[in-house]
Amino acid sequence: MISILVVDDHALIRKGIKQLLEDIPDIRVTGEAATGMQAINMVHKHRYDVVLLDIALPDKHGMDTLKQLKSEQPDIKIIVLSMYPEDQYGVRALKAGAMGYINKQSAPEKLVGAIRHVSSGKKYIGEALAEQLLNNLIGESQDLMHQSLSNREYQTLCLMSSGKSL
Repeated sequence: MISILVVDDHALIRKGIKQLLEDIPDIRVTGEAATGMQAINMVHKHRYDVVLLDIALPDKHGMDTLKQLKSEQPDIKIIVLSMYPEDQYGVRALKAGAMGYINKQSAPEKLVGAIRHVSSGKKYIGEALAEQLLNNLIGESQDLMHQSLSNREYQTLCLMSSGKSL
């Protein structure tokens, strides 16, 4: 049985993921957290095979939560599940220690496949991120300017571009 912690600030998303996975006999959602700090506290108290982690959390950015979880428990398996396209955060998440990145618009069976893949110790990326990484590897990529920014600079840029003030 694969034990899952779902970390998302939207109760509807957490409930939807839980309902989706109820029909899968070898996967169970055994914990839910609405904030980064709740997730960190839950991981300290319980053992989860895979953590599904959103990036946009109210108290602590998902990338910061990811880094803290990995620094405290290097063997933890985390899949970043986000509304942001893979080309925005996929590489950053993998570099920060995530074992997978999947967009919330993905088909449900992709999420199930990603969970199984990561729980077995393998990394998971979607087709768009695989294409981007391959292009980078063979030198055919159009380097995205945001990739040279630090995580904090990139977070600030995203907030500004969505109309928020600093």
